[in-house]
Amino acid sequence: MPADYIALSWWQLALAASLMVVSAGVSLALRLGLHWRLTLATTRTIAQLLLLGLVLGWIFEATGTLYVVAVVLLLLVMTLVAGVAAVRRTERGYPGLLLDSILAIWASGWMVGAVAVYGVVQVPGEMFAQYAIPLVGMILHNTLNGISLGMDRFGAELTARRDEVETLLALGATRWEAAQEPIRQAVRTGMIPTINTMMVVGIVSIPGMMTGQLLAGVEPVQAAFYQMAIMFFIAAGASLGTMAVTLLGYRRLFTADHQFLAARLRKRE
Repeated sequence: MPADYIALSWWQLALAASLMVVSAGVSLALRLGLHWRLTLATTRTIAQLLLLGLVLGWIFEATGTLYVVAVVLLLLVMTLVAGVAAVRRTERGYPGLLLDSILAIWASGWMVGAVAVYGVVQVPGEMFAQYAIPLVGMILHNTLNGISLGMDRFGAELTARRDEVETLLALGATRWEAAQEPIRQAVRTGMIPTINTMMVVGIVSIPGMMTGQLLAGVEPVQAAFYQMAIMFFIAAGASLGTMAVTLLGYRRLFTADHQFLAARLRKRE
């Protein structure tokens, strides 16, 4: 029972964008050196979201095979970008990290997305793009955050505990026994932000999904149901993605002969 939404005109959008002048003023006043980055961020936000709006409008109107291909291609692009972005946020890396990041985001994000679209929401075919793209997009974004935090913590833990890990291996411990604590810390780090968000959701702020549906005129309780489901999807994606990328990294940094290949783990430029 959505009601008519309030459309924004170009001048209203320009008024909203003018508020970025406040942020730039803060940067200039405190000499933060962020005003040019704010300008770039504002420009990219406008360009990227406008492009997305145009692409989605075209996809929603497509039919047949073209409709399916367009949706899959867009989701693939989103997944690849998320995988690359996750790696760029890490301080340390190793050969194969980018591939691990993309695989982990793809596997966890698309699996949870499939459960969301087909199992929970049960989206009809003609509305597939309308639901699948934003749902999977939110899952990918939060999985990206969990994976980047987990990878960063995993590299930091192995670097800080190198002597301990190598001592355990020298004393006869298996690679899993030597690496399990860094793995635990990495997965925990990737999951904590989502858990913290879930603890205060609906109290400190109204989340994005629920806000969007309320603005569109959806009944508040239904909007709350959707937001609850989204939080569960996000938590599952973040935990599975962080675990997957950490285990993939573990297999690259520890051999089957129980050796720690510490030389592969290097600080990224």
